[in-house]
Amino acid sequence: MTSAPETARVPAAWRPAPGRPTWGIALGDVVRVGALVSVLLAVAAADGIAVSLFLLVLGGSVVPRATGAPAVLDVTCGVAMLAAAWCARLGWYERVEVLDLLVHAVATGALAALAHQVLTRVRTTGSRVRPRASAAVTVLALGALLAVVWEVLEIAGHTLLDDSIHVTLPDTVGDLAAALVGSVAAAGLVARAPVRTTVRGLP
Repeated sequence: MTSAPETARVPAAWRPAPGRPTWGIALGDVVRVGALVSVLLAVAAADGIAVSLFLLVLGGSVVPRATGAPAVLDVTCGVAMLAAAWCARLGWYERVEVLDLLVHAVATGALAALAHQVLTRVRTTGSRVRPRASAAVTVLALGALLAVVWEVLEIAGHTLLDDSIHVTLPDTVGDLAAALVGSVAAAGLVARAPVRTTVRGLP
């Protein structure tokens, strides 16, 4: 016997993996292969810090694939993380000042949207807040949290692992501001995503 169907409004962009276009999966996998190659290059160079960094990127790039994230979000997260890691290892942040701010804005916004994607897939209870407003606030809060964690990791890396990691008060404040801008942009995009109605039959 089946009870009346339960209706829930779900962002249409957060489709399960089977609904993703083939090109999106392929591009995301190319980025993941790039992360794997980066790990192997770091191993070949016997650079322990780089190995750890690129392993972190590789692990992070698998999350969108595992959670069925939209193709654009998958590729954006992977490219942003991989670019951030390579820019750090090649010293490009010190050569191009605005690059640091750009990477923090794009990467934090993309990762905040991805974290929201993960939360929406595991959420089991409804919210009394309007869905779009709730999504925007969640993404913004996640972005702020990720920005703080990123800066803490940079400071820890500078103190414990490699003093060449550029950490100053103006740099930290600028990174946090850029991350906040990226999070606001991501929150707006997630909130504006079209919604569709899904029907679930309860056994």
